[in-house]
Amino acid sequence: MKFSVLISIYYKEEVQSFNRAMQSVWDEQTVKPNEVVLVEDGPLTDGLYQAIREWKERLTNALQVVSLKENVGVGAAKNIGIEMCNCELIAVMDTDDVSLPKRFEKQLAVFENQDVDVCGAWIGEFELNETQIISYRRTPEQHNEIVAFAKGRSPVNHVTAMYKKSWVLNVGNYAKYRTSEDYNLFVKLIMAGAKIYNLQESLVSVRMGNEQQVRRGGLKNAMFEADVQVDFYKMGFLNFFEMVRNVSVGFVIRMLPSVLMKVIFKMIRKL
Repeated sequence: MKFSVLISIYYKEEVQSFNRAMQSVWDEQTVKPNEVVLVEDGPLTDGLYQAIREWKERLTNALQVVSLKENVGVGAAKNIGIEMCNCELIAVMDTDDVSLPKRFEKQLAVFENQDVDVCGAWIGEFELNETQIISYRRTPEQHNEIVAFAKGRSPVNHVTAMYKKSWVLNVGNYAKYRTSEDYNLFVKLIMAGAKIYNLQESLVSVRMGNEQQVRRGGLKNAMFEADVQVDFYKMGFLNFFEMVRNVSVGFVIRMLPSVLMKVIFKMIRKL
């Protein structure tokens, strides 16, 4: 089965992390993608431009680079990238994460043998050494469990997602949110009748750090997340009680000091 890998990159990314991500989706996979679509989300550093040129020399036509004049954010950049993908199946990847060698092989097997439109997996989280996983973010396996899980949290680890392009376009692509554009997408897919399956193993290792924890907290993020939950209520996905519960819990967590917030997120992942 043919498939594309979709990646967006912006100026704050580290060259070393980007190169490691590219190695993991190209050099190390047991099944290579037919193409990698890389969206440059605004101007980049000289180091990143050089790294991208080197990958372009290696992959030639298999790497399609889409350059945006200004930073538009992850959701909008992904929207543009999806339109540029030539394959029906698209695998999402972030530029600071690592896909495990059999990720694509195992996800393609799901599409070949099951009637699904989205396939995700667990992720393992690390700080400095990708071989030292400190926690896992688990998601349920079967569709009915996934729908119930989505009432409180995003039901698919976005960086592990492989989905059908036609379904994503049919539901209006990613929302132009500041955060949670992936959560919104999966809820729209569920409401439209798409079938989702999560492999019960980690297929992507995700880089964590204190800066990422800080980015999740604060009043602005709490308000953004509240808007997402209100939208789910207006869409008919959540009832009023579920919306109030999610807004209240999310607001309290995001207003905690970063150290406590980190502990709470770790506890939630174990549920």
